[in-house]
Amino acid sequence: MKLGPRVIKTGIAVALALYICSVLNLDQAVFAGIAAIHTIQPSIYRTWKQGRNQVLANIMGGIIALLGVYFLGNDPFSIGLVMIIVIAISLKIKMAETIALTLVTVLAIMSAPGNEDISYAIHRFIVTFIGLISALLVNTLISPPNYKKTYIAKVHSVFQNMSILMRTAISDEMTEKFFQEQMSQLEDHLLQLEEQYKLFSEERGKIGKLNHLDLREIVVFKQMFKSLQQGFIVLEDIDSFYFRCQPTPEDDQLFDQKLEQLSKYHELFLMKFDGNIKENEPHFHEDFMNEAEIFLENVMTAYSRDKKPQLTVIGSSIYNYAYQIDRLNTVVEQYMKKGQ
Repeated sequence: MKLGPRVIKTGIAVALALYICSVLNLDQAVFAGIAAIHTIQPSIYRTWKQGRNQVLANIMGGIIALLGVYFLGNDPFSIGLVMIIVIAISLKIKMAETIALTLVTVLAIMSAPGNEDISYAIHRFIVTFIGLISALLVNTLISPPNYKKTYIAKVHSVFQNMSILMRTAISDEMTEKFFQEQMSQLEDHLLQLEEQYKLFSEERGKIGKLNHLDLREIVVFKQMFKSLQQGFIVLEDIDSFYFRCQPTPEDDQLFDQKLEQLSKYHELFLMKFDGNIKENEPHFHEDFMNEAEIFLENVMTAYSRDKKPQLTVIGSSIYNYAYQIDRLNTVVEQYMKKGQ
């Protein structure tokens, strides 16, 4: 198992929080470590957002805990009731992600000796705040996320897996079990890719700037994901419908050749973004979509007459895949022209 940067940075953040507490002679430094663990997130913006929410949640938890001690006492049933109240309030104000640390704060204050003293709550807040700041500093200064490199590497990885499935889907060369395993894995990787896109899209929108990343790249990255997503839909449609209508060798040849062509173009468009395609290569933008339209018309004409509506569904899905990778080519060319 590979240890990622987030795992390593979590350990560093906890160590830093504990060290600061020891230097300042603050008791209960373990809560600083807990706060650091909860605050470390995959992106700088999410770390900042989580830290801000944790500060607000701890203030709220501290106030509710003090009120609970004053009006209800600190017996087990009172503590349990106050925790229910805290959970309900957190859910109401849409801060569910902070519930765990807030409950720890409430439990620490209400179960501590001399808990009626507000200075204990302030001390508890200071310790937690040290953990939050430690996590934010570590995530910002130590190996900050390289969004572009990570995303592009993931796109190529997902495409390679999808390309293999697409080139063998019609020929049905894989065993059913292996094909389904690969499809499940591909779906998981697409979800991971979508999450990565949300991270840097969110970060750029909230913080306003990413290292070596601008709005034009965001547009290209979004289209990269949509192209892969539509390719996965094509595979799902083939798996669901194609073999049910008992295709002929002519059907196999028609669909297999088209998928082979589209997979090749998809790879070329990704290589174009990487700068690995010669600039003097001929453009095939218009012919590419014309061929896709002719393919769809032929499918609709032939299989609606032959009463194979399943194949028209797959034909439409393939056409949409062609459209998405054609759109990818367009945004990549626009990006490269503006970058010159």
